[in-house]
Amino acid sequence: MVKEGIVLGHKISKKGIEVDKAKTEVISKLPQPTTVKGIRSFLGHAGFYRRLIKDFSKISRPMTHLLEKNSPFIFSNECIQAFRTLKDKLTKAPILIALN
Repeated sequence: MVKEGIVLGHKISKKGIEVDKAKTEVISKLPQPTTVKGIRSFLGHAGFYRRLIKDFSKISRPMTHLLEKNSPFIFSNECIQAFRTLKDKLTKAPILIALN
């Protein structure tokens, strides 16, 4: 019987569900987005793990405002902080334990 494995980007083991370590290494090296397309891509990838990050929507709000139609692209200090916080939380995401 298999003791652990990667399923849809999540590492599943006896301990529970966690982010695949290979993915966290890539996330930790991501540069700050410089375009709307870059923000959309980052939030799409980060959103895949949103259930592992408490207050994901609140943290990402400054960046999601840049995706609104007719919104000027100004990557403010709030956006920089949100980006760094999400990266940090993604690389240190907790293990979710499945209940019996």
